[in-house]
Amino acid sequence: MSEAIPVFLIDDDKDLLKATKQTLELAGFSVSTFSAATEALKDLNAEFSGVVVSDIRMPHIDGLQLFDRIRRLDEDLPVILITGHGDIPMAVKAIQDGAYDFITKPFAADRLVQSVHRAAEKRRLVLDNRSLREAAEQAQGDLPLIGQTPAIERLRATLRQIADTDVDVLVTGETGSGKEVVASLLHRWSRRSKGNFVALNCGALPETVIESELFGHEAGAFTGAQKKRIGRIEHASGGTLFLDEIESMPASAQVQMLRVLEMREVTPLGTNEVRPVDLRVVAAAKVDLGDPRERGDFREDLYYRLNVVTISIPPLRDRRDDIPLLFAHFTERAASRFKRPVAAPSPELLRHLKSHNWPGNVRELSHFAERFVLGLEATPAETPQNGMGDKEASLPLPARVDRYEADIIRETLTRNDGDVRRTIETLGIPRKTFYDKLQRHGIERAAFSSSKPEN
Repeated sequence: MSEAIPVFLIDDDKDLLKATKQTLELAGFSVSTFSAATEALKDLNAEFSGVVVSDIRMPHIDGLQLFDRIRRLDEDLPVILITGHGDIPMAVKAIQDGAYDFITKPFAADRLVQSVHRAAEKRRLVLDNRSLREAAEQAQGDLPLIGQTPAIERLRATLRQIADTDVDVLVTGETGSGKEVVASLLHRWSRRSKGNFVALNCGALPETVIESELFGHEAGAFTGAQKKRIGRIEHASGGTLFLDEIESMPASAQVQMLRVLEMREVTPLGTNEVRPVDLRVVAAAKVDLGDPRERGDFREDLYYRLNVVTISIPPLRDRRDDIPLLFAHFTERAASRFKRPVAAPSPELLRHLKSHNWPGNVRELSHFAERFVLGLEATPAETPQNGMGDKEASLPLPARVDRYEADIIRETLTRNDGDVRRTIETLGIPRKTFYDKLQRHGIERAAFSSSKPEN
């Protein structure tokens, strides 16, 4: 059984407090009652995982004052206010200030239960997102290669195993998968970490420039060479040279690069002087250099010289469980950069993150997170940043509640891989009610299940 969602219920009317507690407990909540706001505040903190339900009219500290203190404690903690008709203007002001909902007396039990369910689901999303951000921050502190899936754990273990061996490494992976991150980790975790990490994208420089960039030149070596230049290879001596998109290296440079790898020496353009270099070479390719059809004009002997150890980075679609963690890290980074608050991802957005194939891999996800923080990104089924599109805002309240309820059921089915028993436990509703809601909302349970039967 999943743990019951905690609810703090505050009211100075003992009879109403008792009746409301019974209503919420019958709905599956774990209810703590308080006759005064001061008592509830003693037990509340930013880690509280549930919902606060409070009457407005109370002595000493009323519901609005309680809400204000809770907002200072944690502005994302949902507060539902119970009001008399005369308190409605105050309650509306509280909603504008961030209260989750207000319910007028007398109220139907279902009205309160539904509101608490929705508030609890929102709280869960907020806390899950915080947890992911914290995990991402911890991962970034020591392991910039963020992820917790077996594939990424194996990759990190391999990098630690070979980092200090000084062996040359060929890194393969799709565009945006993190090849430079892998190369920088090999440098950081090696004895060469005090030396330079020198990166060069072989596909970004024209053929007339790349040899000078790599090997350096003497003054007067060619037209425009007015002074001596130390090449990237020599600059990386004592450290690590990272050659990205090495499949794009011109044929003439490949011949000289092969000699550098074999002899560990470099001859700058315009001189016969041979200079020894002490470096590790990490090369990255977007294509399979072992396949002649993909290798093209890339020299076979250079490939075999580089291919001492090959590391393959899995694409993001093969480690989908890492996507929420990466997204949390990128949104936190973007929020800091753009000075914007980070909104909790909606169930629709979480589904999109898991279902999209991410052909641009981690780089694409990073850009998506930046657009999300800027309010420029919304999934097709997602509403804008204020939580409600113009079309939905025009719907009557029951229709909007139905849509929200259907979204929660779909999101819960997705998280539980379509497992009926776990979904019912998570939602805290009877089995018959669950199937009635599936039918009413037109939800096909089988669409959320990989292979699991109903149980």
